[in-house]
This record gives sequence, C-alpha cells and structure tokens, in this order.
Amino acid sequence: MSPLWWEILFMIFLLTYMMFNIMIYFNNKNTINSKITNYKKINNMNWMW
Repeated sequence: MSPLWWEILFMIFLLTYMMFNIMIYFNNKNTINSKITNYKKINNMNWMW
C-alpha cells in the first residue's frame, strides 16, 4: 500500500516539475542568457527539494 502512495506522490511531483519547465520555456524563448538563468533557478529548486 505504501509503494502506491509513493508512486502517486512521485507522479504528481514529475507533473508539476514538467509544467514548471514548460512555463519557463514558453516565458523565455528569446535569448540564451535567460535560459541559463532559468536552469540556475531549476537547480536552486532542486536543492530546496
């Protein structure tokens, strides 16, 4: 029963992470510098998690 809950939580986490990446991608399609800053933001979120 516990692995099922861990799978559900992991899938929710992956969906939110993918939505976050898609939002960043559509917000900043312009320059390479904005992409670098966004990857730094994603890495900071990973360290927070």
